[in-house]
Amino acid sequence: MTVGEQSAVLVERRRVAVRGLVQGVGFRPFVHGLATELGLAGYVTNTGDGVLAEVEGHPLALGAFCLRIGRDAPPLAAVASVEQQDLPVDGLTGFTIRPSASGGGSGRTLIPPDVATCADCLAELADPDDRRFRHPFITCTNCGPRFTIVTGLPYDRASTTMAGFPMCADCAREYTDPADRRFHAQPISCHACGPRLTLELTGGERADGADALDRARAALAGGALLAVKGIGGYHLACDAANPAAVAELRRRKRRGDKPFAVMAADTAALAVLVEASPEELALLADPARPIVLLRRRPGAAGPAEAVAPRSPDLGVMLPYTPLHRLLFGLPGDRPGPQVLVMTSGNLSGEPIVTDDARAREVLGPLVDGILAHDRPIHVPCDDSVMRVVDGEVLPLRRSRGHAPRPIALPVEVRPVLAVGGDLKNAFALAEGRTAWPSAHVGDMDDLATLRGFDRAVEQLAAVTGVRPTLLAADAHPRYRSAEWARRHAGTRPVLTVQHHHAHVAAAMAEHGLDGSRPVLGIAFDGTGYGTDGAVWGGEVLVADYDGFRRFAHLGYVPLPGGDAAVERPYRMAVAHLWAAGLPRDPDLACVRACPAGELRLLEQQLARGFNCVPTSSMGRLFDAVSSLAGVCHRVGYEAQAAVELEAAALACRSSGTPYSFRIREDGGPLVAEAGPVLAAVVADVRSGAGADVIARRFHGAVTDLVVRLTVRAAEQHGLDTAALTGGVFANALLAADCARRLRSAGLTVLRHRLVPPNDGGLALGQLVVAGRTDR
Repeated sequence: MTVGEQSAVLVERRRVAVRGLVQGVGFRPFVHGLATELGLAGYVTNTGDGVLAEVEGHPLALGAFCLRIGRDAPPLAAVASVEQQDLPVDGLTGFTIRPSASGGGSGRTLIPPDVATCADCLAELADPDDRRFRHPFITCTNCGPRFTIVTGLPYDRASTTMAGFPMCADCAREYTDPADRRFHAQPISCHACGPRLTLELTGGERADGADALDRARAALAGGALLAVKGIGGYHLACDAANPAAVAELRRRKRRGDKPFAVMAADTAALAVLVEASPEELALLADPARPIVLLRRRPGAAGPAEAVAPRSPDLGVMLPYTPLHRLLFGLPGDRPGPQVLVMTSGNLSGEPIVTDDARAREVLGPLVDGILAHDRPIHVPCDDSVMRVVDGEVLPLRRSRGHAPRPIALPVEVRPVLAVGGDLKNAFALAEGRTAWPSAHVGDMDDLATLRGFDRAVEQLAAVTGVRPTLLAADAHPRYRSAEWARRHAGTRPVLTVQHHHAHVAAAMAEHGLDGSRPVLGIAFDGTGYGTDGAVWGGEVLVADYDGFRRFAHLGYVPLPGGDAAVERPYRMAVAHLWAAGLPRDPDLACVRACPAGELRLLEQQLARGFNCVPTSSMGRLFDAVSSLAGVCHRVGYEAQAAVELEAAALACRSSGTPYSFRIREDGGPLVAEAGPVLAAVVADVRSGAGADVIARRFHGAVTDLVVRLTVRAAEQHGLDTAALTGGVFANALLAADCARRLRSAGLTVLRHRLVPPNDGGLALGQLVVAGRTDR
């Protein structure tokens, strides 16, 4: 064999296709560096399916390349598959990054979520010798906006909202330098070529650039309210320690008593406000930078009480953009607030504002100034909300930092769009064994949210390439989300899924259960349309993906006036007393809270059954007990009465024996009657027991009920897995106690970790139930 023939044998060429979360995460620069290290020639490019590389060189080097391309991928990447194909040797030399290839793919590459500013960029931001010192849009391949700026695929600068900002010579040099951290970082910019900041104050005053930041900081310190443009939309901001400013923001936004989230300059600023475990501190610092619900520190001096009135928790987050960091100030800046209220920039109930013109129209009247920039936001994305229960993350709103990250499915599904529910709406697209939950959309009760839903469905479909052949919706006949599905279905079928079945199926799916064995689903929430036309919400189900059996439920009581009973917990308290045969005496706080004329009409309504749909809702029972205990009689936001009842329970030092439900058997599902609990609450009220004792005993009663019913169902059906789901299990005290007791009874407990237990997780359950290919 000649030397030339021997050399030819030692050279091979392969095409390597990588799918997964591989665009916008520095994957092509990583591939370039890997190939160069291994002495391979060829190229790498983005495609509509992911990343494609053709490499040529020694077989051992090719083998190492194909192994390490998945194993050693950048930290923000998530490699789903690596496919190899042998090709004829072509005599390639050098290794290059080619422009993205268009067409020829499914368009199902994964766009990463937005990522908080990394430590390297933060160091440069504060370095007077760095050319990006104080640059409000500093970013690199490891951080910055992604999902919210993408306008098309493949992911390149031309397909982002940075397309309108041509790179200067310095940025272009970094962008094309394989040794640079900003090699092919699509949002790259600097002071010379990047977006520009502006501050418009009431009265026509205007400032730009660094002056805009300085004046914005001073305005906040002086009590002003500002609209601040972020990555996924506008925030409304004010000094969290200024009671007058917080109260004024609450008044202007028509916020009621709903808690505001706050952003702190750093963990030191938070330490005096809240208590945080190591797991909670890690979650705060996660690249997704969610809002994290943390227990308020007893006796803390701030923030203003009006930030989160009567709530046991404070929703806190750390800065996740360079603009946020600069708004708090760098060393040498004039001081400003170190903790800011940072709440979604919208009118209550409407989607977050992203458009600058609409910000002036909608937010302008609410604030004293607007701190904005000229980089468009293509995809609205609210902040995610999380909490930690027993050391495990529990999502309450899955949005910025997580959307559109996919969820692997344990079963195969057809191309399906699941539209979710009407409260806390989030939809999902799925095909095969992958689901893409949307970012948080909102409550489907106004035209602006419905229009936002339209745009979000269109955008996520474009990113994922899913073309649904069926739609899945809640079984409630009057849900707006279900109506939307029917209007947009065309010739495609719309399959409905019972509300609580979807909750349980979502928990099963995110834990990888294939449905071959049922689980015990404890689905507690405020409302859900039942198969008998009643409002369900206190359910114990034996369920798999094919269907469910109602093993037990909370006893029915009248829901007098529908929404009126939800908004006025004293109505639910009176209804529960009436259903239990207990007198509605005027010494009870719930009766005193009900105006005399309304009480007479309410009694007549209950006696006649007029406009009184029966409900088994555990959420409504929490409302009733909250009012009975004198904690909350009117609500300004969803679950306020339950939140304040949990706060009271947490304040209890010694409660004694919990209350107890009576379980009735009459041939059908077991019925948990709340009458004995209510009678005990009334007796405690009259004996002078504090609201904290009543609240704690009630939480204990619900925990005992969950354990009694679940253990009985497990024994009867030979099952050993229980799923805690529904919005009631956002209550950390209840969720922790139930999980602990059920595990002690020998059961495996499933709690949500990828989608919320509330209606924000419904779509995942809907699509698995309705979309399975073996259905």
